[in-house]
Amino acid sequence: MKNWMGLAVLAAFGAAQAQEVEDWNAKLQSTYIWQAKPSIRSLYEGAHSLQGAREKSYSFTATAAFGVRLGKSTELYFDPEVAQGVPLSGLVGLAGFTNGEMARTSGANPTFYRARLFARHVIGLSDDTEDIAPAMNQLGSKYATRRITLTSGNLSVLDIFDANQFNHDPRSQFLNWTVMTHGAYDFAADARGYTWGAAAEYQGDGWALRAGRFIQPKEPNQLALDSRIGRHYGDQVEVERRYEIGKEMPGVVRVLAYRNRTIMARYDDALALAAATGSTPSLDAVRTAEQSKVGVGVNLEQAFTPDFGGFLRAMRADGKTETYAFTEADRSLTFGGSAKGAMWGRPFDALGVALASNMLSASHRRVLAAGGLTFFLGDGQLNYASEQIFETYYALSPLRGLTVSFDFQHIKNPGYNADRGPASFFGVRLHVEN
Repeated sequence: MKNWMGLAVLAAFGAAQAQEVEDWNAKLQSTYIWQAKPSIRSLYEGAHSLQGAREKSYSFTATAAFGVRLGKSTELYFDPEVAQGVPLSGLVGLAGFTNGEMARTSGANPTFYRARLFARHVIGLSDDTEDIAPAMNQLGSKYATRRITLTSGNLSVLDIFDANQFNHDPRSQFLNWTVMTHGAYDFAADARGYTWGAAAEYQGDGWALRAGRFIQPKEPNQLALDSRIGRHYGDQVEVERRYEIGKEMPGVVRVLAYRNRTIMARYDDALALAAATGSTPSLDAVRTAEQSKVGVGVNLEQAFTPDFGGFLRAMRADGKTETYAFTEADRSLTFGGSAKGAMWGRPFDALGVALASNMLSASHRRVLAAGGLTFFLGDGQLNYASEQIFETYYALSPLRGLTVSFDFQHIKNPGYNADRGPASFFGVRLHVEN
């Protein structure tokens, strides 16, 4: 009788775990990243060059994520965050910056701010449900397998768009900016990577469709945001298809398009003004009118075994206007793979390898070759070549909730300049999460 009672208790506990619906949760994360760059070949340097001398860098972030259920289908999330850090070369001289946790406002003193404050409402369209595991900014829930999800408030565009299980989170996966997402994805964000806006998503039957509009910064890559969402904005639409090519070999393909509308400088306008006045091209001098910028990309992820998978991202932007909220790439291509340590008898370890190539449009190149400065680039002249990146990391978890990663990156033609580099970067990452 006691055995039956014990089994009943265990069964009830297991069912409760499988069907857990949280009314609230609180999650914490902290990430420290240290990097070093040996000296590089540098035939010349400009105001926005990766420095030729050896350098060291660090970043630190800590985030508390609180979630509360307001109703059966409505959730509210709030993330206070603190960040500090000292970037390599003042965070200029590259498109593929080597630390995805390094905000453009980082400084040696800790800065506290609100990272997220948003609501999520789920409209069920089917009787079948699936369990959603608790996580940061996700209450443990039971959602209809076919549903519409509405999200609005203060968050990151990357919280919703361009997901990939193998390369999306610099706190636990690849660090490089142009590996963690499309390098040419100039998504709306303030200088810390957050914005305000709204998105809607349909999910069901192996398909998903997402669309969202978010506000832009008032000036390129600055903190202050322009609240005129009907006039200056970043729109994105993403179509997702899930499939399976064999037993335990699921895959996902996502096609993403974006359109930015705000006051931006055009490279050709800067070149024309410089030719007319005999001066160096200046984007600041021609940032006077509303412009549009568009881009289209594809994002693939494919599992080959339960412990190994690969990914590919490719995007092309029109390359006519300046980089406004992310980094300086008009074309980008990334591919690689990630493996769990179970393959070599260490189930809590992980290994990742990626290659990336970033490219500039012809007019973007001409501005730099003529000595112009863009937000992140400016060597004074340019012997153009694509920026090519290799990154690998090895992560291990010596304690529950703690991950220690060793990262290496090698960048050929830093800042698209064949006269400089290559540059190598050695990094260590400590990540704690509950």
